[in-house]
Amino acid sequence: MGALDGVRVIELAGIGPGPFCGMMLADMGAEIIRIDRAGSVRGGDPASPPAVVNARGRRSIGVDLKSEEGRDLVLRLVEDADVVFEGFRPGVAERLGLGPEDCLARNPAIVYGRMTGWGQDGPYANTAGHDINYISLAGALAHMGRSDTGPVPPLNLVGDFGGGGMYLAYGIVCALLSARTTGR
Repeated sequence: MGALDGVRVIELAGIGPGPFCGMMLADMGAEIIRIDRAGSVRGGDPASPPAVVNARGRRSIGVDLKSEEGRDLVLRLVEDADVVFEGFRPGVAERLGLGPEDCLARNPAIVYGRMTGWGQDGPYANTAGHDINYISLAGALAHMGRSDTGPVPPLNLVGDFGGGGMYLAYGIVCALLSARTTGR
């Protein structure tokens, strides 16, 4: 039992913050279907690298998102879902036919969450990035470590998880609450 019991979520698989967001939503009771790349479905040996802790709490299917059949399968899942979220670079979901407009056309009540390191527009939008890049540019890295040794990079807990996945999950929960209380 959890606050999100009965909420259906489609997670278009990514790395770091996306799976962390999915794990948090699953921990709150949401039913998550993670769409992995075809051929990379989790399973088999539970000690294998894909069976990481932030992949817990959800089912996974392998889908070729670049194929018409794969896109159509995901859009059929969207019809019965409450939420879709992705962490692709700007424009990728649209090129795949799985952007917000595509999903809203199939399910006008869908909450569509997306996360990129640098946002959907702006000078860095199409630039690859990782936790260390985000916290460096934001100035947070300068405050980690001792003055005589310089910055000590943390794991990926600050930008990816604390700043990315957690805020995506929070935004999704807020959007769900708003949709259910306002009807929009």
